[in-house]
Amino acid sequence: MSKADWLRLIVLSLLWGGSFLFVSIALAGGVPPLVLVWCRVGFGAAVLAAVLMLMRTGFPHRNLWPALVVMGLLNNVIPFTLFAFAQGQIGAGLAAILNAMTPLFTVLVGHLLLAEERMTGPRVTGVVLGFAGVMVMMRGEGFGGTVLAKLACLGAALSYAFAGVWGRRFKRSGLPPMAVAFGQCASAAVILGPVMLVVDRPWLLPVPETGAVVAIAGLVFLSTALAYLLFFGLLASAGALNVQLVTFLIPVSAVLLGVLFLGEVLETKHLAGAALIAAGLVAIDGRFWQRLRAGAR
Repeated sequence: MSKADWLRLIVLSLLWGGSFLFVSIALAGGVPPLVLVWCRVGFGAAVLAAVLMLMRTGFPHRNLWPALVVMGLLNNVIPFTLFAFAQGQIGAGLAAILNAMTPLFTVLVGHLLLAEERMTGPRVTGVVLGFAGVMVMMRGEGFGGTVLAKLACLGAALSYAFAGVWGRRFKRSGLPPMAVAFGQCASAAVILGPVMLVVDRPWLLPVPETGAVVAIAGLVFLSTALAYLLFFGLLASAGALNVQLVTFLIPVSAVLLGVLFLGEVLETKHLAGAALIAAGLVAIDGRFWQRLRAGAR
């Protein structure tokens, strides 16, 4: 990758890692989880629609909307909601570390659902290391609030994995990636809207703190709209394999932002678990094994 691509990759990790920071700030500022998630997908869809019009990119055809609804459910509604509820109990950094299980879950889901995605030795090693990391992080805790929050984060990562497999169909459809991003956010807003209105009744809520409003704006404009633009631009210039490196950087960015802005402190077991998950990600990344084989020749 070029130096410009590396810079964009780091910025992208800060934008997506920053989403965990923004969620924590908004929740602390009095925004209920469902309202927070709806604001992210609803306003995010509006911004992405404006981007599509500026780029003169077509909107999704009506035949694709059923698939986009499923994508919005798997890639937005379920994971965003689970993370929002979880971060009421655990910090942004820990949530981001657990989110790094997504590629490992994707290996499992791909093996079960896709004929071309079979388990290999390195992938099995990666999955085992990842789950070992999760068990280390949960060691010594009862089935209380923080354990449920961690399980919610793992559920979100699993939902992302299913979304990754489901999203492959859009490559065959020829739908531009930005249109997919708009379609899933718009679908998520429609799905979540009625639930949010019934559960949180936002018209009865007090006006949120200024910091919470700024955090929501950050989620919408930075961690959603700008991040998608940067991601798809990087995908075009650096390729899918290199873009996957952002998975390694997001937890680092989120942990650093949590320490700097929220005063979070990770326990030793969380750092040990993060190291095992990182080792698992390295194991499933083909470049590591290619370099080992090249060095042995």
